[in-house]
Amino acid sequence: MTEQQVLTERQQQVLTALTDYINSEGIAPSHAELAQLIKVSSTKAAADHLKALARKGYIRLHADKPRGIQLLAENSGQLPLIGRVAAGMPLEAVENVESYVTIPEVLRKRRPAFLLRVRGDSMCDAGILDGDLIAVRKTPSADLGQIVVARIDDEVTVKRLGRRGKKILLLPENADFQPIEVEPDELVIEGTFVGLIRA
Repeated sequence: MTEQQVLTERQQQVLTALTDYINSEGIAPSHAELAQLIKVSSTKAAADHLKALARKGYIRLHADKPRGIQLLAENSGQLPLIGRVAAGMPLEAVENVESYVTIPEVLRKRRPAFLLRVRGDSMCDAGILDGDLIAVRKTPSADLGQIVVARIDDEVTVKRLGRRGKKILLLPENADFQPIEVEPDELVIEGTFVGLIRA
């Protein structure tokens, strides 16, 4: 990542306007919309401000995408919401970034990498409800007893990690659901659960 540098007062105003727009609209502004927000007369002036913020490490520009402005999570307190995860039977993985979500400071300290939206209620006794956004720390391994986001083939689910003999168990936190039993080589740990945002 570009080394973060101190912003000028004007650059901070532009970054604040950009952050507020993304937080309220769920998408980045176009250059024309940003020009209106920051009260400049041309899209070129808006683009120049964006390039300065990118050089200083506060945003990333994706020239090949419309509205291709990404606030960098470590500077914005935002995480990408990348689809959904099943708290029930595994769902087909969906990994497109839907939006960026501002997370509270207490959650930021746990160093999550992304958010997933929960579908289903198999983890309700652990306080993870249908519609919640769960914060996930990216890691390829986890300890028994941890709540994990696990991939089986192309499907992803959130469960508590367990073991029975040589088999791995993905344990629900709801008596209406059965554990999912898999061979160790059939399972990929995508990350561990570190907190949630109630949507």
